[in-house]
Formats: sequence, structure tokens, C-alpha cells
Amino acid sequence: MIKSDLVEKVMEATKLKKPEATEAVVALFDGIKAALLSGNRIELRGFGVFQVKDRKRGIGRNPKTGREVEIPPGKTIRFKPGKSLRNMS
Repeated sequence: MIKSDLVEKVMEATKLKKPEATEAVVALFDGIKAALLSGNRIELRGFGVFQVKDRKRGIGRNPKTGREVEIPPGKTIRFKPGKSLRNMS
């Protein structure tokens, strides 16, 4: 599913026209991005949790040359699905 599919779903569910539905989807994504950039946790009940976590420093390998490469510490985003999403399969 891509963003345009989400816009179509919003249009069907809310009877909004395409420009308003697109604006709603973009606003949602912008809000999620802003919250994650500021380090906040996003919990969507019944769906899951997005969380910013620290990534520790490590050593990797260049697959082409086999040479060791240092991986710097940083931040990463993790998603943990909610119970109802996990039990769907």
C-alpha cells in the first residue's frame, strides 16, 4: 500500500474530496515525523507503537571487499505491533 492508496481509503471513509484527503494524510505523516524527531513515543491503540531507540556502535563488513567498517552510534525507529495486529494472522 502506498500513500495514494491511503488517500483513497480516507476519501471512502470520510467522503472528503481528493485534495482534502491528501492534506489529511500528509498532516498525519508530518505529525508522526515531528513527534519522532523530537524523540517522543507514538502509541496507536490497536495498531502499535513507534519509538525512537539508541543504536549502539558496532563493526560491520563491506560485502564487496570484506573490509571491516565501523558503524557509528545513532538513533533508529522501532515499531512494535499491538496485540490485535499481532493476532490477525
